[in-house]
Amino acid sequence: MKFIRTIHTIRRPVRTALTVLAVAALPVGAVAVPSAAGAHTVAASSTTCPTGWGSLPKANTFVTGGILAAVRTGRHACFDRVVFDIAGKSPGYGARYVPEVYRAGAGHLLPLRGGAKLEILLGVREFDDDGHWAYQPPNENELANVTGYRTLRQIAYAGSTEGAAWVGIGLRARLPYRIYTLPGPGSNTRVVVDVAHTW
Repeated sequence: MKFIRTIHTIRRPVRTALTVLAVAALPVGAVAVPSAAGAHTVAASSTTCPTGWGSLPKANTFVTGGILAAVRTGRHACFDRVVFDIAGKSPGYGARYVPEVYRAGAGHLLPLRGGAKLEILLGVREFDDDGHWAYQPPNENELANVTGYRTLRQIAYAGSTEGAAWVGIGLRARLPYRIYTLPGPGSNTRVVVDVAHTW
């Protein structure tokens, strides 16, 4: 599980650690879901919740893809969902529970609400084709409004390094989760994180 040991070292040095991630990342297949990864709520009537996701680190082969365009959320019968809209080709990704999330490069603590913290790594470019910062959220500490969600407590941007962006997700507790990609819309893609409501 070199992913556990190297995810923080991406901040020092970036290129060496990204190379290690590309070799050591665990392949995770995409999971098909019946509904689009959007922001909506699904009723809980007679729903059988999936099991077996676990809470250990998850990753695919690390590559730098498009740029992070937006962050959305949705509430479902069995889980809360975070969707990262990627403009361009599918990026590499990684996710793991950590004691604390720190800002990329600077190393400053990123306070997050909740009893558990999930750190997300996205292989996306820092700059767009015009040389501007690709992702500039209005409020880095509140990427989406998760008031009233059963599991999600906060989603915050932890910054970017060469070929990677970092996001911290504050959760009610350490719960099972999955991370995968979905194609579309068009030539774009989405990285989806589902965090279960219960074990």
